[in-house]
Amino acid sequence: MAATRRTAASLAALVACVMALAGCASGESGQHGTKEGAPGAKKAAGAPAPKSAVRLIGDGSTAFTGTQPHLPRPERMRPGQKPPQFVVFSWDGAGEDSQKLFSHFRKVAKANNATMTYFLSGVYMLPEAKKNQYRPPQHSAGRSDIGFNDRKGIKDTVDQLRGAWLEGNEIGTHFNGHFCGKGGGVGEWSVDDWKSEINQAKSFVKAWKSNTGMKKASPLPFDYDKELVGARTPCLEGQKNFMRAARDMGFRYDTSGVNNQLWPKKKEGLWDLSMQLVPFPGHSYEQLTMDYNYMVNQSGSATQGDPDKQEFWGDQMRDSLIQGFNRAYKGNRAPLIIGNHFESWNGGTYMRAVEETIQNVCNKPEVRCVSFRQLSDWLDAQDPKALDKLAGLGVGKAPKEGWAAYLSGKAAPAPKGVPGAPAVKP
Repeated sequence: MAATRRTAASLAALVACVMALAGCASGESGQHGTKEGAPGAKKAAGAPAPKSAVRLIGDGSTAFTGTQPHLPRPERMRPGQKPPQFVVFSWDGAGEDSQKLFSHFRKVAKANNATMTYFLSGVYMLPEAKKNQYRPPQHSAGRSDIGFNDRKGIKDTVDQLRGAWLEGNEIGTHFNGHFCGKGGGVGEWSVDDWKSEINQAKSFVKAWKSNTGMKKASPLPFDYDKELVGARTPCLEGQKNFMRAARDMGFRYDTSGVNNQLWPKKKEGLWDLSMQLVPFPGHSYEQLTMDYNYMVNQSGSATQGDPDKQEFWGDQMRDSLIQGFNRAYKGNRAPLIIGNHFESWNGGTYMRAVEETIQNVCNKPEVRCVSFRQLSDWLDAQDPKALDKLAGLGVGKAPKEGWAAYLSGKAAPAPKGVPGAPAVKP
């Protein structure tokens, strides 16, 4: 995957355009031409004026600013080429609060050549005073199991979303009210319920200025109707009907399932990029790659368990994820999918575990720490026959005959000095 990156100067210009809503010249490369009237400038007769790179959408909460910076261009593998090792770090909820974990992990990603997926909860863009605008399926208006936000929280979240997108990260959705279990939980929702929930999640992003009164603030630099291509459902429930709704609404992937460390396939027309089961040090069973599940298996229902065990629990999660990574990296190269929350459960030990995992894996040769969108782009660019071959590899199993022979369809040459090997001239 050859990355096409804007220069630092052109990215800075794009940021300035977004912040000031200036009329910067558009262009795929991000380079700006010579100003009219400057030495050497030539004006083509009758040439139309350049279009603004910033086109406000709706009330100006979002804007079209051109191609996303730092978005790699996917390339098809050559016949017999060994696949890269993809790793996706993702975040459910993705709001910025007093813990400042969103801003922290943006720095961690940049320092380690990584991009990520941030699944925004739509109600984090809706102030408490406007909560009745949210009409959750099978619940009364204004109901949310994760609350709403205040003006400062929305501003801080918008700042992080804007910066994250400009750095090449993906903004997905974690929907709105986070209803789980029985009695109106997402597992009981119909396809139409899901469509309503998705449309409302979009609407809160597209109208955050009107809902907060911050009409002079800078917009988010993307068209959310086009940018939103994937999601993870609350509590990993309701996947079947969600995928049907998502397919109809143009989504490209879902990551709400549980799978082994295998190459993904499509389900309901979407890439099934489920989280995975990885080795769990000290246990005979495997563990789902999400911080919440580690916590439940370590401290039960207590989000702040025994302080004397918290360091060990973080180490255990880190070692578990790295073991899962190594199993894929040295084996079938299946993408490793990891889910997290911006939470300080058990003293923040899981945040430390994730950060140490990023530092350990993202800088290794042939490793690409990417967003779900980037992974979907790469999968879409591949020869379906090659993907079928990859999907045939078991957990941790590299091809016995070698990658080149396995993926090219050609038999590997017999080693010298054994029956069947070509004769060696003296």
